[in-house]
Amino acid sequence: MAKRIGYALLGGAVVLFVVAAIAGFPGWAVTLTVVALVGACVVLPVPIVLGYGLRAAERDDRERRRPGDQGRGQQ
Repeated sequence: MAKRIGYALLGGAVVLFVVAAIAGFPGWAVTLTVVALVGACVVLPVPIVLGYGLRAAERDDRERRRPGDQGRGQQ
């Protein structure tokens, strides 16, 4: 959910930047662009890092449960 929100904010910032550029950079468009970009920078890192960590942990668990190990793991 947080990834979706973060990427939506990032996409919104891009769209708002294009709108601002076409409209001659009015203050409201620049403000909304910066707010959306800062929001994406605050929200996105956490789910991305946690997602990589979870995938690495799952991969490690799979490697430790190879056939022949009989659930003992590697020391």
